[in-house]
Amino acid sequence: MSDHSPQRIVCLTEETTEWLYLLGQERRIVGISGYTVRPSRARQEKPKVSAFLSAKIDKILALEPDCVFGFSDLQADIASALIRQGVQVTVFNQRSVDEIFSMLYQVAAMVGEAAQGLERIAVMQQRLGQMQSEVATLEALGARRPRVFFEEWDTPHISAIRWVSELLGIAGGDDIFPELARESLGKNRIIADGEEIVRRNPDIIIGSWCGKKFRPETVALRPGWAQVAAVRDSALFEIKSPLILQPGPAALTDGVAALHRICRQWMQASLERAAA
Repeated sequence: MSDHSPQRIVCLTEETTEWLYLLGQERRIVGISGYTVRPSRARQEKPKVSAFLSAKIDKILALEPDCVFGFSDLQADIASALIRQGVQVTVFNQRSVDEIFSMLYQVAAMVGEAAQGLERIAVMQQRLGQMQSEVATLEALGARRPRVFFEEWDTPHISAIRWVSELLGIAGGDDIFPELARESLGKNRIIADGEEIVRRNPDIIIGSWCGKKFRPETVALRPGWAQVAAVRDSALFEIKSPLILQPGPAALTDGVAALHRICRQWMQASLERAAA
């Protein structure tokens, strides 16, 4: 029987590239985003044909893809240009943890790996459940969940997008700006008044500045921030953006694991302080 699944795929963002590699289907990939760092070998093996908001349409067409995977309305112009040239384009718009899992299953099914995809998804979901159980155990012992400010950008301050906020909750922390998490666009998650962050007094600050190095010393010197618990206790951490701001396998594995380590250590320390 002929294989009717796509054989020549261009991935305009990293998460579908990483997922296809994990599924052992990297042979199908003929082009990737220039921002791809996971897996690292993809950069050496595959042509880079796009940024995030722009793409080399002629170069993509020359690769003769039978499917292009994109992400969100932000790539609508790229998708439109390719569709006008007769290219099949599938644009996912996953913003929540559940939607990420749905995207992963759909991609796996499209390349004939639905069963393997479900197995891998089950492993990730099991690990998330284990994290929740560990957090619940600490809470039962009297530990408090830390209040967390996840800063996606520094100037202006941009708070956590939905999947990050949800993963933070699973990992043991409470997002101090939950009302902004459902806003898909960064401009709608801007916190114009830094004093509001100070007022909400996070126990932990986690920076992931979209590829720019997080500078805890700069955060600590912000006017009025010396009184913030996270600054006072030096609870300032960085999680690299490819680990947590990629709405795919990275966030559901290494990204959430990093969040969990930070939150769990804080909760364990809170128990020790209470016992002292």
